Amino acid sequence: MIFEVLLNATAMFNHGNIRLPEGIDRVLRWFVVTPDMHRVHHSVHAPLANSNFGFNLPWWDHLFGTYFAQPPEGHEEMELGLDHFRDPKQVNGFIGMLKLPFARHIGEYAINRRW
Repeated sequence: MIFEVLLNATAMFNHGNIRLPEGIDRVLRWFVVTPDMHRVHHSVHAPLANSNFGFNLPWWDHLFGTYFAQPPEGHEEMELGLDHFRDPKQVNGFIGMLKLPFARHIGEYAINRRW
C-alpha cells in the first residue's frame, strides 16, 4: 500500500505545474523525477517526447540513454502536446477530448524517434 501511495505521489509531483529553484531541481534530479525533468517528455518534438519517460526514479532514463536535461528552447518557450492534436476545437474542450479516442485518423506517433 505504501509503495502505491509513493508512486502516485511522485507522479503527481512531476506532473505538477510548479517551478523549483534551479539549484534545488538540480539536486533533486539525482533522486526523484522533477517537474522540469519530466515536462521535456511532453514536448511536440519527437526526440524530446522520446526522452525522460520516468515518473518516479530518474536512474532509468540515465541507464537506457533516454535522459534529456533541458529543452533547447527552454521550458517557457517549449511547445507541449502531440503534433497532430493541435486543433483548439478538438483539445481545448472536455467534449473534444472525450472524442479523441474515436477519431478516424490519429496520425503517426513518433515513438523511438531520436535526433
